[in-house]
Amino acid sequence: MPKKKYQKRKSNISIPLIFAGILVIGLAFVFSLHTLSDFGVENTPEQQETLSHQEFIDQLAPHAKELQQGYGILPSVILGQAILESNWGQSQLASQYKNLFGIKASGNQPKVSLETKEYINEQWVTIQGDFKVYSSWEESLDDHTMLFVNGTNWNPQLYAGVLTAADYRQAAQALQTAGYATDPGYANKIISVIETYNLEQYDHS
Repeated sequence: MPKKKYQKRKSNISIPLIFAGILVIGLAFVFSLHTLSDFGVENTPEQQETLSHQEFIDQLAPHAKELQQGYGILPSVILGQAILESNWGQSQLASQYKNLFGIKASGNQPKVSLETKEYINEQWVTIQGDFKVYSSWEESLDDHTMLFVNGTNWNPQLYAGVLTAADYRQAAQALQTAGYATDPGYANKIISVIETYNLEQYDHS
């Protein structure tokens, strides 16, 4: 009997489509190897809240050191204030609006209205305040430093003592004297945070 000839069945899937599928799967795998923290400061509020204390410090320290080189402000003071004011970046103002220092807004600046506590007439009271909104924590650090550099409309030299302080203790006292915060124990709290977490090391590294 003559052998039957079998004709190869043509596939409906083209070679280019197969390679395209492999490429998509490969890219998806590569992307899955990266965590969202690889993309820098622009984390979501949920991710910022999961940062450990050291991770929070490590995220801000490099830019704080750059600001020291440019303007003389001590990184330990920047970091200490950021920790104290934002509760390690977990406050609503810091996590959602990138404002680490509770800096108030004025005029047509981007802002959000939130409740805050201030020490008035020897007692703590809750008030509504307008706070600046930033696009990143680095931008918040920049504005915080420029506040010390430029002072206020009524006193451009108001925070000069913070910039010229020989150490973090002098800088903390200068903040208190200038009235940066209404809390009468503010300087001691800043000093305590700096010493507890050894933030002075960033002033000399």
